[in-house]
Amino acid sequence: MSPSSSLGTLAAQPCCRLLNRCSFAAQRKPSYISSLKILTISCGSFHRSSWFRHVAFKRCSSMPKIHRRALSDFATSAEFLQEDSEIKNPNAGPFSAVAIKTSEEETCISSTTIGPKLECARPERIYVTSVNPLEVERIEEENFSNVGLEESLSPATSVPKEENESALEKEAWNLLRAAVVNYCGSPIGTVAANDPSDTTPLNYDQVFIRDFVPSALAFMLRGETEIVRNFLLHTLQLQSWEKTVDCYSPGQGLMPASVKVRTVPLDGNNQAVEEVLDPDFGESAIGRVAPVDSGLWWIILLRSYGKITGDFALQERVDVQTGIKLILKLCLTDGFDMFPTLLVTDGSCMIDRRMGIHGHPLEIQALFYSALRCAREIMIVDDGSKNLLRAVNSRLSALAFHIREYYWIDTQKLNEIYRYKTEEYTPDAVNKFNIYPEQIPSWLVDWMPDQGGFLIGNLQPAHMDFRFFSLGNLWAIVTSLTTSEQAEAILNLIESKWDDLVGNMPMKICFPALEYEEWRIITGSDPKNTPWSYHNGGSWPTLLWQFTIACIKMGRPDLASRAVEIAEKRISKDRWPEYYDTKTARFIGKQARLYQTWSIAGYLAAKSFLANPDIACILACEEDLALMEGCSCPISASPRRKCSRNAMRSQSRILV
Repeated sequence: MSPSSSLGTLAAQPCCRLLNRCSFAAQRKPSYISSLKILTISCGSFHRSSWFRHVAFKRCSSMPKIHRRALSDFATSAEFLQEDSEIKNPNAGPFSAVAIKTSEEETCISSTTIGPKLECARPERIYVTSVNPLEVERIEEENFSNVGLEESLSPATSVPKEENESALEKEAWNLLRAAVVNYCGSPIGTVAANDPSDTTPLNYDQVFIRDFVPSALAFMLRGETEIVRNFLLHTLQLQSWEKTVDCYSPGQGLMPASVKVRTVPLDGNNQAVEEVLDPDFGESAIGRVAPVDSGLWWIILLRSYGKITGDFALQERVDVQTGIKLILKLCLTDGFDMFPTLLVTDGSCMIDRRMGIHGHPLEIQALFYSALRCAREIMIVDDGSKNLLRAVNSRLSALAFHIREYYWIDTQKLNEIYRYKTEEYTPDAVNKFNIYPEQIPSWLVDWMPDQGGFLIGNLQPAHMDFRFFSLGNLWAIVTSLTTSEQAEAILNLIESKWDDLVGNMPMKICFPALEYEEWRIITGSDPKNTPWSYHNGGSWPTLLWQFTIACIKMGRPDLASRAVEIAEKRISKDRWPEYYDTKTARFIGKQARLYQTWSIAGYLAAKSFLANPDIACILACEEDLALMEGCSCPISASPRRKCSRNAMRSQSRILV
């Protein structure tokens, strides 16, 4: 390959699955550093492999010094530190050379008992030299110190003291801390379940992004922020790695569903071992489905981390800003879809098995909307992000109108659907999705209360999923995806149908369950998702924390307290199960894991929010009427065509 016509070659590419290593052998570099070689750079075209984003570069013979923000398209994981030194590459000719040196002074000590003291080198310096030198702004590592909650929040939102905890809370905290996973001696997350009697943990011994969110909130509300910061940075680093399933690689920006810390023998040395992070992007999951919600939860947690700890410097890091942009670009990629909602396959979220939610499920849309709002708040505005922020604002406006207008169902809307005309071939159609009135299930007609309503589970051409999905509705309230009137109606419905949706253990993941022939067709006769079990109408204690935030935001903490009291009666005696079975949640789930971490953390987070409602409020998103001003819908005098701008102004007048 001619150096005059190519950007460069990588002599040895790191393993695509084992990203980070911390060896127990002295002076051993982590694999993602030891595998890096000299990169010869020129002005030619290059292969846009995600690995190249680990090194930021640019010719400066005709360009000014690179600003820190401008490196965000390339620098994902590397940190640029100060030191005036050079590495010469005689084979590079007049072209630049970039090398990475590891630190021999900074080490990370592992808490594991295997092997001697663990020394883990990390990237310390990037040296740049050439006849036409590359000018790279050196970014000093943030001198981060954990900001206590008492310092970052007002006295009204201080952390609850340990002496005020009940015996149940103390038990929960002991179990949560026992579930912590360490990597290189530092906490990076919690396992999904930590049942000492379970001899076949499957993937429950891994750190899941969605599962860790309530744990992260519980730790941060306690003032323990290191584990959350480590989690955000380590999972971010895994984002840039190449993923391949059957010779196909998904787009950049995909976050892993889970991460496992493995201890493996050191190459060529049976006496030493090293720790590696092994991510799962869906290639090992049931059905091989990519975790769409992982990146969305990561952005939501990143905003929550800044809100609670006051450590906004983490959000401003180049690699973090780049990670946000990659997730957004992956979600906002143009496709064939005519709707602003995110199109996904079955099993791409908390409901990770076949349950008939493929298409535009409410849970994904609520998380998508939340992630867009969080990203808009924490993204740094510069020339490289203006177009992306413009796309985010446009999508937020369209998505809010779409969900509020077409997913909402109450007695009045149900009657409208009942009278729908079909096969309307006109831009002014009332029945825009060609929904057949015969789709209205018989149970819904009698079940819908007069003073309540909810967002349906899914909407596609000629199809409405009328099931009530708890997470999607609750998170729509938290993020103001619904109007205030709709949010109040959802809580009214939950209160009215308390026995169905809460019963003996909060709360139902969806209602009602698929039964008989419908279960066989939609789930494929899934033996784990039998009626009123697991995802098919099971009750999940972890939903307590989302329910609590939604209730506090809408001024109904009494409902959340009532649900927490129900959970406290038996969840400890039942050994903190993953989910409950039967229509009223009387039995522990037939395949439920015990000592499920997010059941424990969800309870602790809910208790903390009830004790400090101001904290719950800062994590929620308030109504933003300015979003609707960006609506691009054509305004028409026709009563059949509604614009989000008009709808929002009308709604605001009603609320006032």
